[in-house]
Amino acid sequence: MDTNQAGDGWSALADGTRRAIVSRLAEAPQAVGQLAAQLPVTRSAVSQHLKVLKNAGLVSEHAAGTRRIYRLNPTAVAALRDQLDTFWQRALAGYVDVAEEATEESS
Repeated sequence: MDTNQAGDGWSALADGTRRAIVSRLAEAPQAVGQLAAQLPVTRSAVSQHLKVLKNAGLVSEHAAGTRRIYRLNPTAVAALRDQLDTFWQRALAGYVDVAEEATEESS
């Protein structure tokens, strides 16, 4: 997954409906109709949200008869998780540095 796609992934997840779709797809691959039945938006809106998620590389689709089945792209989701883990580790390291400085100053 390239850096631009990773940025698109975070932007795509900024929307609550798209996060709800990702949450449901984490449980199992689903068709648009199945997703729309679980969400307070129209089937057309779900399709538009899926298009954004697909363009960001977070979901893929395949044909099953006349339906399109959507599933999470595990590689893209793992890349976002790796980025989040990196951010978290940096934040923790920064906190440790500040805490150690405060301890040294009060000694």
